[in-house]
Parts: sequence; structure tokens; C-alpha cells
Amino acid sequence: MRLRRAVAGMLPGSDRVDDVLQEAYLKAYRRLPRRFENEAHEATWLYRVVYRCCLDELRRMRRRREVPVAEVHTVERVCIDVESSLRALKPADRAVLLLVDLLDFKYEEAAVILGIPRGTVASRLNAARERLRRSLGDG
Repeated sequence: MRLRRAVAGMLPGSDRVDDVLQEAYLKAYRRLPRRFENEAHEATWLYRVVYRCCLDELRRMRRRREVPVAEVHTVERVCIDVESSLRALKPADRAVLLLVDLLDFKYEEAAVILGIPRGTVASRLNAARERLRRSLGDG
């Protein structure tokens, strides 16, 4: 369920979530290491595979110049504003916000998933929060 939320948060539109997850599961299965040091390494490795598949999908969408159709039915205006503000962020900013703030990963775990140093996670998270705050008109 957390993987699904991570993918849904990264992609602009829910129609590709299952396809990206399926691609990630196949890649993970094909490249599964013989063993992990512990369960935490296993989880961060899988999230990294999923994250890379999301980036691949975003690149494909950009090449096809797809314009996703918003699937918003009876959601409050605040939720729509937050969603559009999140979608307006760069994928790297959106990813760090999703991992740390929404999926409750520790900075160290997010760093492994994103393939960046812990300090970069902290600074990117701070900048992403500020951009989101400004976009929402709270700062």
C-alpha cells in the first residue's frame, strides 16, 4: 500500500500507477540480490526500484507530451490546491516530500532510496516544503 501511495504521489494521474508498479515489481524480481543485510535494506532497495520506474515514466510522459486529465470528483477545494501544488513541484522535490512527510521514512532511508546523501535530503526537503508553502499561499 505504501508503494502504491508513493507511485500515485509521483505521477500526475492515477491511470498509470498499476503499470508502473508492475514494471517495478518485474525489475525487482529480475534484479533481486541473493541476500540483504536486514529488512531495512530490502525495503529501501525496493523503494529505490519503484522511484526509478516513476522517473522513467515521467520521462516517457514528457516525450509523448501527455496532458493528464485530473480525476477529481467531489474533493474539497483545499485538497485540489494541495494536489496541484504538489504536482507543480519538480519530481525530486515531490519524491523527498512523499518519502519523508507522507510515508514517514527516516532521512537516511530516503537518502538510500533516492541515491543522494542524507544532507541533500535535508536541504531538498526544506526547500521543497518552502516551495509548497509558497504555492499554497501560506508563506
